[in-house]
Amino acid sequence: MTVLIIGGSGFLGTELVRQAVAAGHSTAATFASRPRSSPEITWHALDLRDADRVEAVVAAAAPSLIVNATSGFADWSVTAEGPIRLAMVAARYGCRLVHVSSDAVFSGLSRVHYDETSLPDPVTPYGAAKAAAETGIRLLAPDAVIVRTSLIIGDTRSEHVRAVHDLAAGTRDGVLFIDDFRCPVHVEDLAAALLELAFSDAHGMHHLAGAHAVSRHELGVLIAQRDGLDASRLPAGLRAQSTLPGALDVRLDSRATQLKLRTILRGARQFLTTTP
Repeated sequence: MTVLIIGGSGFLGTELVRQAVAAGHSTAATFASRPRSSPEITWHALDLRDADRVEAVVAAAAPSLIVNATSGFADWSVTAEGPIRLAMVAARYGCRLVHVSSDAVFSGLSRVHYDETSLPDPVTPYGAAKAAAETGIRLLAPDAVIVRTSLIIGDTRSEHVRAVHDLAAGTRDGVLFIDDFRCPVHVEDLAAALLELAFSDAHGMHHLAGAHAVSRHELGVLIAQRDGLDASRLPAGLRAQSTLPGALDVRLDSRATQLKLRTILRGARQFLTTTP
């Protein structure tokens, strides 16, 4: 079976490629600007805004499974329309599709805990694009797996870890909010759970987030302590008093999906304090 990782040069994509290869799967991956140095896999340049290129890559790779791990941020043409183009091609070629979505599809305005039955109500352009992609994929590829996740943590390739390092070093402006809660997940746990779902008979919506809800400031302190940084240098603030758009408190409930998995989705207080 050939696995095609869309966004294979990104943070999550790199870990998906590593685990797929380690499991013995024939693996191909795409990149937007430059490929990783992984000679054991086939790399394809891909811009998800180019429908013809999407089809050409899928035709060339001939995958049985496609995992879309891209993040186009708030770019609607990439984050909303790109996955829909991919779903259309996957359906045409008979490929199984796993798509990674985000807790940004929720507002946190009317509730705190969100399970797989919760309906999106985004408050940011990024969240709206992710929600639109979900809707399109569910229509075009009803057998696809859609996975909502939260803040993805690992080493300094994680944007959230980099931000903590920069704030501690004083090279970045900003604060870490004490009233903004998420359920961070370790990149290795997330990749393993994604592949486990991919090779099962699962379909539809699934949540894969960490077991602990922590504020962004607590997360920053945990990262700083793990990495030997001075946590006292991390500035704290309130999102409610800022001008930044975004939900205050969104806690993905992953219990239903966790029951189907061997992979344990650890919480941040576990994976950031346990010595490897």
